[in-house]
Amino acid sequence: MSARFGPAGNSDSFSRVHRSSLAAPGWIAGRGLDCYEYQCGKGVHVGEDTARKVGENAVEAGISLSLHAPYFINLANPDPEALKKTVGYITGACLAASWMGAERVVIHSGALMKRSRQEALETARASLREVIAACDGAGFGHIALCPETMGKINQLGDLDEVLELCTLDERLIPCIDFGHLYARSLGADDGQKAFVRMLDRVEEVLGTERASRFHSHFSHIEFTPKGGEKCHRTFADDGGFGPDWAPLAAEIARRGWSPTFICESAGTQAEDALEMKKIYQEALAAQE
Repeated sequence: MSARFGPAGNSDSFSRVHRSSLAAPGWIAGRGLDCYEYQCGKGVHVGEDTARKVGENAVEAGISLSLHAPYFINLANPDPEALKKTVGYITGACLAASWMGAERVVIHSGALMKRSRQEALETARASLREVIAACDGAGFGHIALCPETMGKINQLGDLDEVLELCTLDERLIPCIDFGHLYARSLGADDGQKAFVRMLDRVEEVLGTERASRFHSHFSHIEFTPKGGEKCHRTFADDGGFGPDWAPLAAEIARRGWSPTFICESAGTQAEDALEMKKIYQEALAAQE
């Protein structure tokens, strides 16, 4: 097994040529990539026929699928009505993922809402239990939910918080967004020592088998000193935006792990995903 690479949604270069995401799996495979994350961040608006066709095209092209659930999910909201909406958003995302044959659904952890981090985490744990029960009841137990590490300092979702959520059920897989962790740490979570520390922590909490197949988002991120994440950048941007991909690629290759890396660069996600794969393959070759 080896790591897989692909874009989050459609690159500008794809959209200049194609009007429909139905063409995305074949286009992605033609560029030597392995996976595709279908974007439902603004709501699940894809119909069953389209979703099934995306899935069929992905199977034909040999592309594995994941799906990003709506951005406005907040597991940490204590309001019971908000929890009902959250359950609906996530089960709706799982329904679309099931139509497509997507293996994973990425979900946001939530916001602190002027509470302590521990209070927000406890609420999120309780909410996620309800979500898991609802997904099981709806027949979506085969889909892995992936709580995501978040980029703004006032959001729930540092690495330890996401790992804590993932201890609730063995089917939960962390979505480790290394750009987000870089931003919320104001650039500290970068470089070989930081990546070793973070990956060791994932393995310590979840065990080697689950840690080795984590889900991931990666891009260069611009941040502000007070808030954390400001915006996504591209590999071509000059300005010193991080994190640095090469030492992370080398560490994944050294461990022999097989995570899924979804590139979220701003408009060049397919091109940058291919660059990530190239650097990773060079790191693999160096291990031989």
